[in-house]
Amino acid sequence: MSLIILRAENQAKLLNSLADIERHAGLKIMGKPRLLENKYADALAEKILKKKLKMKSNVAVVVRVQQDATLSIMRVKKIHPPAHIIIVSDEYDEFASLKDQMAQAPALKGYYSHKEEKKSRK
Repeated sequence: MSLIILRAENQAKLLNSLADIERHAGLKIMGKPRLLENKYADALAEKILKKKLKMKSNVAVVVRVQQDATLSIMRVKKIHPPAHIIIVSDEYDEFASLKDQMAQAPALKGYYSHKEEKKSRK
């Protein structure tokens, strides 16, 4: 299991990126994406990447995926979503605080899993 932070300029790009993670990267999103305060997400991204960000985000979410961090990184590298994606493994010091933030954060409205939709049609 790993956590993924998605940072984008608007909600449409965020939703598109979530769909890309499931459809094209083949990652299984567990639960609902949780909204993060964009300033918190930007600060966390800078800490993890150890460099200043070129652009600040307007909206950010965190999701939990079933796959481990290494597999998640390899699969996300192959796609080109319209949002900035940062995979956070439990090796980072920020993992615990991000997990706590996720537990308290509201769910992202407008998201539905593409894979759940396919199952319900069968």
